[in-house]
Amino acid sequence: MQPTDIRNPDYFHKVVDCQWACPAHTPVPEYIRLIAEQRYGEAWAVNWESNVFPGILGRTCDRPCEPACRRSRVEAEPVAICRLKRVAADNKGDISGYLPAVPKQKNGKRIALIGAGPASLTVARDLVPLGYHCVMFDGDAKGGGMMRTQIPRFRLPEVVTDEEVDRIVELGVETRYGQFIGSMKALLAEGWDAIFVGSGAPRGRELEIPGRQEAAANIHIGIDWLSSVSFGHIDKIGRRVIVLGGGNTAMDCCRSSRRLGGEQVTVVVRSGFEEMKASAWEKEDAMHEGIPILNFLVPVEFTHEGGKLTGVSFEKVKAEYDAKGRRNLVPTGEPHTHIPCDDVLVAIGQENAFPWIEREIGIEFDRWDMPKVDPKTMQSTLPNVFFGGDAAFGPKNIIWAVAHGHDAAISIDKLCQGEDVADRPPPGVTLVSQKMGIHEWSYDNDISNDLRYKVPLRDIAVALKDIRTEVELGYDDKLAYLEAERCLNCDIQTVFTGQLCIECDACVDICPMDCITFTDNGEEEELRTRLSAPAADLTQDLYIGNSLKTGRIMVKDEDVCLHCGLCAERCPTGAWDMQKFLLDMTQAGPACRSR
Repeated sequence: MQPTDIRNPDYFHKVVDCQWACPAHTPVPEYIRLIAEQRYGEAWAVNWESNVFPGILGRTCDRPCEPACRRSRVEAEPVAICRLKRVAADNKGDISGYLPAVPKQKNGKRIALIGAGPASLTVARDLVPLGYHCVMFDGDAKGGGMMRTQIPRFRLPEVVTDEEVDRIVELGVETRYGQFIGSMKALLAEGWDAIFVGSGAPRGRELEIPGRQEAAANIHIGIDWLSSVSFGHIDKIGRRVIVLGGGNTAMDCCRSSRRLGGEQVTVVVRSGFEEMKASAWEKEDAMHEGIPILNFLVPVEFTHEGGKLTGVSFEKVKAEYDAKGRRNLVPTGEPHTHIPCDDVLVAIGQENAFPWIEREIGIEFDRWDMPKVDPKTMQSTLPNVFFGGDAAFGPKNIIWAVAHGHDAAISIDKLCQGEDVADRPPPGVTLVSQKMGIHEWSYDNDISNDLRYKVPLRDIAVALKDIRTEVELGYDDKLAYLEAERCLNCDIQTVFTGQLCIECDACVDICPMDCITFTDNGEEEELRTRLSAPAADLTQDLYIGNSLKTGRIMVKDEDVCLHCGLCAERCPTGAWDMQKFLLDMTQAGPACRSR
């Protein structure tokens, strides 16, 4: 194997698994250390630079970082990364000094943003400080998109949404709320330098089975119903409610129903419990509020009497797998199950709808009627039109919309500056030694043995009385510190200098994970089998160091390294050092343009 090139930005980026998994590449360990030091404003600023909505995402993020967290390799639960983000947002204090300066003189470029959701807001946040005149259109009376309309207030208080949306708008975004765009062709005729489409996936999937039309008055599309609840158009529901679907929207529907009068609320899913698309914590929250989840039931008929819904009939199915491991749901042959109800909420998915984009203007669509979008640049087949968020690739989540917004902003800036939008410079990388003395480091490298701390919840009797009462109370200072201490500082890297090594094996002896081996070189497949602990996880790299006087190599298995720093403390020659890796993602602006 060849020696590892640690100058490649991706090498240590992959080792910081939480940051690698985050679509916006937020430097998670960096802001967690700041929280432990109660430097909340700085922790907020680290988040705002990359994920843009620390307060919102600290409550609602889908948390792709947490399953990747290395803490789960030594115990069951990862660090509560998402909830720590909320701590920074709730305790940030005066952050005006961290906000970008906005030039009084515009650069003459006009950008239209369709939809005021997270993707469009991110584009505006990145472009307004560069002098662009951004105009945001949305049919609703306030900005925020699905963050405002589809996430219930008991999960995301409106005051948090207002604060984070307004912070971006007040940088100098022109808002045209209440103005629905009905024609892309007409918009293009207005001469915009670029147009960004962040209109989301606004249409809930329909369920056309017998009885749908006859009982339509009490059968509601989930996302539309949630929007009506958010705007106060709906404030009650029947006593018995069935929610069809197994995603996070279904969880929001069932929990909202409990607060609007639903006494007997049941979620029914066609898949198995473990296969549900809803996040594990969303399912836990629903069940905590007394909502059962029934699985392997496929709706076949809405029953009704005299034009009034009486219930839903379900066919019982089971999962069978073919020779290639593909799952099929097949009927069990058991009699249909009938569940009585007063209302049904259909939350079986969302779809994009682009009837307002004429098909002859140069924007190509695929066979699923989705625009053809370059996943790197977010550019459509019409060069000055870009897409992002759910409008680009279908329903995902807020943090993906933010990542799309950053990428689109780079492209728009480069397009307007006459540059190749596909030319993307690599991110900035900093590696700095953390050595403060012979055996002292600038960070706390003691490994906490504490298990994950639970987020305090409001008493369920109080929480269910008002749909606007936030359920999670968040960590206080003490709990935040204890949870932050569980972070393994995966961004503090073990950096090896072979020329300084005397091959005394002191690092091998002290390593608690047996992840360091000095051995003869070989092909990777064979080499992995003869390390101190065989390295079976092929998704994790081997760190190869050479220049040893004996001709051997140093091999460290990144999969099991805890970044505890004991190797560097024990090394008598300083061949090992603990160096903080900081990845600075390139955003729109001069740094992203050709030199």
